[in-house]
Amino acid sequence: TPEKKQSEPSRGRKRKADTQSESSQGKSIGGRGHKISDYFEYQGGNGSSPVRGVPPAIRSPQNSHSAPSSVRQNSPSPTSLAFGDHPLTQPKQLSIKITQTDLTMLKLAALESNKNQDLEKKEGRIDDLLRANCDLRRQIDEQQKLLEKYKERLNKCISMSKKLLIEKSTQEKLASREKSMQDRLRLGHFTTVRHGASFTEQWTDGFAFQNLVKQQEWVNQQREDIERQRKLLAKRKPPTTNNSQAPSANSEPKQRKNKAVNGAENDPFVRPNLPQLLTLAEYHEQEEIFKLRLGHLKKEEAEIQAELERLERVRNLHIRELKRINNEDNSQFKDHPTLNERYLLLHLLGRGGFSEVYKAFDLYEQRYAAVKIHQLNKSWRDEKKENYHKHACREYRIHKELDHPRIVKLYDYFSLDTDTFCTVLEYCEGNDLDFYLKQHKLMSEKEARSIVMQIVNALRYLNEIKPPIIHYDLKPANILLVDGTACGEIKITDFGLSKIMDDDSYGVDGMDLTSQGAGTYW
Repeated sequence: TPEKKQSEPSRGRKRKADTQSESSQGKSIGGRGHKISDYFEYQGGNGSSPVRGVPPAIRSPQNSHSAPSSVRQNSPSPTSLAFGDHPLTQPKQLSIKITQTDLTMLKLAALESNKNQDLEKKEGRIDDLLRANCDLRRQIDEQQKLLEKYKERLNKCISMSKKLLIEKSTQEKLASREKSMQDRLRLGHFTTVRHGASFTEQWTDGFAFQNLVKQQEWVNQQREDIERQRKLLAKRKPPTTNNSQAPSANSEPKQRKNKAVNGAENDPFVRPNLPQLLTLAEYHEQEEIFKLRLGHLKKEEAEIQAELERLERVRNLHIRELKRINNEDNSQFKDHPTLNERYLLLHLLGRGGFSEVYKAFDLYEQRYAAVKIHQLNKSWRDEKKENYHKHACREYRIHKELDHPRIVKLYDYFSLDTDTFCTVLEYCEGNDLDFYLKQHKLMSEKEARSIVMQIVNALRYLNEIKPPIIHYDLKPANILLVDGTACGEIKITDFGLSKIMDDDSYGVDGMDLTSQGAGTYW
């Protein structure tokens, strides 16, 4: 500090200028106090920062104001220079002290060797990492090439799967059409009949039904003949033993009566002879023959009726297949398109009012699915289209959240254009309960109990979730039989009229329906 510098005795010669400068500094210090620059005089006295200050003796000899060229150790050489009336103190030079350390050349060499070893280790580590990086890059390139190869192979497999599925579907379509053409002659077909100014389709039975009708007519004719012969046989029935033991007095009026019947002398009419009476054995023999013939005819009639019912069931399938083929031929999706670059359409399953259901194959998940294509009428107003689309989106949102083994799963939803959108559902091989009941007419109590238990289980799930869901269109046509039989599993489908029971729309008096229309009843 400046105080220590003033009290520090000078070992060298003092000049007059030093005394004057010290006295001037003392006056200034005594009068106005120390300046902040006085504490940094050892750096040049210019008030600069101690970090940036560099001793003039070290910086350069040109910047130094001291006269001597050599610097003495521990001996400052102050010089006072006056510019005008204000004397300035020359900054003191920094003293440098040489200190002897314990480092020797061996230690320095050891440190240097250690540093070199560390540097070599780091360089070796860097080389190893570079080699590992190169190996990883090479492996990444190999894996990338392998991935591209697998992608190409997968695309080939998908293309081959599509080709095989299309070939199989085409063969099935041809086989179904050939079978339908054969069944047209056997079971029947639709013919267009004109009624006035309009044309209607009328069903014409095939030769199988015609043959059965002829057999039924023959059986009825045979029965009528047998009944007529039985009546004639009853007239030739022999008298009983009680009548044969009657008194002879009564026999004379009968003989006279017979004579009168066979032709009296004065009777102008010729009367037919009475049938000759049979013996009791002959009567029982003919009676037994007629009973056997009636029993045989009854058996034949039952067989014909059973065959007729079987043909009616087959005819229902035939009519359904004819309608399906007709709808498929008129559909715009009949040529196996791939929707959303994922779902390959195979053949039509059914058609509703504004939708078509196709059996499809999911190329990503490698599974069969049912694609329901909703087509809006282009002549509808935009408001009606928006309303229909809103209901379909609500069905999608409701159905997507459901996860139960007795409810058909909804896989995906996408749009084809402004008037067409699709929903992808779980595919079931069997028919619905409505078709099963129409085909078989009845089912056992155990089968009915099993179906009701599964339906109640699904309805309980819909009631327990939050918020609860009401199906609103539960009927046999919306209950699918997984295996096509009544003794297997069932699944509930078609949530188009379902409703969420949220707190806003549910009240004490009931809940308003926002669904489009109402369901059809079986």
